[in-house]
Amino acid sequence: MTNLTLYGHQDSGHACKVALALSLAGLDHTTVWIDIWAARETRPAEFLAVSPLGEVPVLMIDDTPYFQSGAILLELANRFGILGGDTNEGLRRGRELLMWEANRLGMCVPQLKEAVRPNGEGFPDGAIEWLKARFDVDRQNFGTLLGDRPFFHGDTPGIGDCAIWGYGQWITAAGLEPTEKMADWSDRMRGLSAMKAPSEFFLRK
Repeated sequence: MTNLTLYGHQDSGHACKVALALSLAGLDHTTVWIDIWAARETRPAEFLAVSPLGEVPVLMIDDTPYFQSGAILLELANRFGILGGDTNEGLRRGRELLMWEANRLGMCVPQLKEAVRPNGEGFPDGAIEWLKARFDVDRQNFGTLLGDRPFFHGDTPGIGDCAIWGYGQWITAAGLEPTEKMADWSDRMRGLSAMKAPSEFFLRK
């Protein structure tokens, strides 16, 4: 039996991507809450020993650590044949969506969410306007990529949906306006039986 341990935090969209994938796939695992707002050197030694950058998420598969959310999602899909990983077409689709999310939506939304967080980091003049302009493009491309299907992988969600959900769940929290397609997809994602709130994925113990 494969042992899975996920290190993460409820405020990390990247960690939420992996937590959702594990939940959707029904893979038994344990989670370890890591305080991402604390100085890195204060984080548990056992976590720092397996996280090259001292960041979440890290997924331990037996005794091997995997980091970077996109790489973890692809490993899960390939290894267990889940969430699109059971076909070459599903894997291709997943890779395309992961690359798009990382370079577009996943770059803009977390920065804009940080900008509205109380005591959040400041941004140089013009940065917020530039990020919002990029998001305006992403809003339209979101609909193009989704098409008329309920999920990005078709009738059921795949690793691409998990990746996009990571920060897509916080579009309104970042002060942004979702399109109708974004809102409808978000409602379908929230309606999944395996879906949980971030704080439920990562319970502080």
